[in-house]
Amino acid sequence: MGYKEQYEFWLNDPYFDEATKQELLAIKDNEKEIEERFYKELEFGTGGLRGIIGAGTNRMNMYTVRKATQGLANYIIKQGGQKKGVAIAFDSRNQSPEFADETARCLAANGIKAYVFESLRPTPELSFALRTLGCISGIVITASHNPPEYNGYKAYWEDGAQVTPPHDVNIIKEVQSITDYNDVKTMSKEDAMAAGLYQIIGKEIDDKYMVELKKQIIHPEIIAEMAGDLKIVYTPLCGTGNVPVRRVLSELGFQHVYVVPEQENPDPKFTTLDYPNPEDPKAFTYALRLAKEKDADIVLATDPDADRLGVYAKDTKTGEYVGFTGNMSGMLIEEYILRERKATGTMPENPALVTTIVTTNMSKAIAEDYGLRFIEVLTGFKYIGEQIKLFEQTGCNNYVFGLEESYGCLAGTHARDKDAIVAVMCLCEVAAWCKKHNMTLWDQMLNLYEKYGYYKESQYSITMKGIDGSKEIAALMEKLRSNPPKEFGDLKVKEFRDYKTGKTLNLETGETGETGLPESNVLYFDLTNDSWCCARPSGTEPKIKFYMGVKGNSLEDAAAKNEKLTEDLKKYL
Repeated sequence: MGYKEQYEFWLNDPYFDEATKQELLAIKDNEKEIEERFYKELEFGTGGLRGIIGAGTNRMNMYTVRKATQGLANYIIKQGGQKKGVAIAFDSRNQSPEFADETARCLAANGIKAYVFESLRPTPELSFALRTLGCISGIVITASHNPPEYNGYKAYWEDGAQVTPPHDVNIIKEVQSITDYNDVKTMSKEDAMAAGLYQIIGKEIDDKYMVELKKQIIHPEIIAEMAGDLKIVYTPLCGTGNVPVRRVLSELGFQHVYVVPEQENPDPKFTTLDYPNPEDPKAFTYALRLAKEKDADIVLATDPDADRLGVYAKDTKTGEYVGFTGNMSGMLIEEYILRERKATGTMPENPALVTTIVTTNMSKAIAEDYGLRFIEVLTGFKYIGEQIKLFEQTGCNNYVFGLEESYGCLAGTHARDKDAIVAVMCLCEVAAWCKKHNMTLWDQMLNLYEKYGYYKESQYSITMKGIDGSKEIAALMEKLRSNPPKEFGDLKVKEFRDYKTGKTLNLETGETGETGLPESNVLYFDLTNDSWCCARPSGTEPKIKFYMGVKGNSLEDAAAKNEKLTEDLKKYL
């Protein structure tokens, strides 16, 4: 069925509600809009769904949510896991509570119990909840840090991580096999609750989650000593972080936590933000204004589903606030945990640290300095979660810390996804330690650079929207794959890794090898001078991303090298 036929089907079939039909009638003269909404199904990828809210097969709406849920339910039943149930959380976005309810009622109609949070909760707490409740799966209704017009649906498996092979591809097959919307089951909330298949959860999970978070504190005595001196500014960016972040910092004793009032409460329109992403400096406009007013030591922002953390800290020399990348804040937490665990004798046996292939090389330098096994996995925190499961199953290592460059990390194993709540808590402990030693976080960052090298990373993205965009992205990847560059400017390619074929090529010796990681459409160029570049189409946005990293002798040298690598890369595109 072509897009025009699909449009007519949605317009005329009695299955679809009147509000949907009215929305579609309003675009009857806009051929391009009709095509965009119906030229394909909203793809259920390895992480779930993400798309613009609206009517149509290529949009987030109750029908695409139900269909995705029916596919998941079919897979759960085939796995014999229907008695374990599914945990569901949602964020502050438009339609999030409604989509969560649709999901729960579809599951219930399939005989699968749904545990639904009473109100918005962060993504990492969902990961914790499904493990605590012994569920087979979990779902978070969120589009993370995407613009306000988006929403999404993230699927988790019983280990608490987002679905990984083989479950991801098998769930996708089940979703794709549903061709008739009438095959999708649903029932009323009242009937589902009466049948014991729809249960509201909340405080009992919150309390247990808090207990687990606080287990990651290494020096409560330092927090107690500095809690009256350290000034913290925090913004939840109108999302889910407000309540849990304030609670954990309060329970730890921090006395000066200032929350940005304009971004304190849930706001699906994100009125004060162009883009609710802590990676975007503009997201800190209000927070930095408050920080200057309060003379804050540290400025923190969590994204709407509170799995990512953005950070600013004061530069004592200039009095200005310096922004930290996810790599930088991750390094501060990593180095502190490793140093203090070793110093206090609380480092477990056979400790391991896990990062992704696009995370800073500085992480490896620090991990090896403290004697940890260092493991790299594919991009996506679910692969870090998968390693934790592997450690538990085999007993080969004990997980200490995991991080990725995209502003996410995890201390502890209470969750299996990046957790901005625990990151806030850990970073505030690091800030308290710095304060005790008459430093700021920025001072400590410079200390780490001096010790390990001035590592700098960046991204270069090309957005290619619509039908043609995906073809252009595929063509660019094929160009790089079939004829990989031998150098980027004066940086030679030492090794080329194609994670789609699983092959590596040493350009110096001609030797081939295996990546040892699952198949993924990613190309990696290991360069001279501890530099690197990586190409990866986004799984959630219409863009291709180029990640790169360099090592310099100073901040200025690293910045110059990074800029040159970016320009040299562009010449090959």
